[in-house]
Amino acid sequence: MTYTFDILGIAPLLTVFEYQQRVAQNPHHSKAYLGSPECTLDGLIKSTDLLVPKPNWNWDEVIQRMVNFWLKHEERIHYWQGQLATVGQDNVLVARVANVEMLRNEFELLLE
Repeated sequence: MTYTFDILGIAPLLTVFEYQQRVAQNPHHSKAYLGSPECTLDGLIKSTDLLVPKPNWNWDEVIQRMVNFWLKHEERIHYWQGQLATVGQDNVLVARVANVEMLRNEFELLLE
């Protein structure tokens, strides 16, 4: 399977929790939203443990995708670290992980 990872922005912790709950209602969800109070790879990896229920994905591959993103996007990461440092403590960095095949299937169903 192929996965994607991207940093989306900064949002209040409650908003991220609501997104996570909404997405988790679909047992075959194609994406998951992660929230971390710090803009670090470790912080985002730890946030995967908070997903309930956790999608039935290959989490070793997901983590590898996150690491690859971190190695290739240093400028973006520094940008978000700076942004996160300027907002209040009730905000978290928001990232999205998606299963590309499942996401493609969802889009195809929308077009039918």
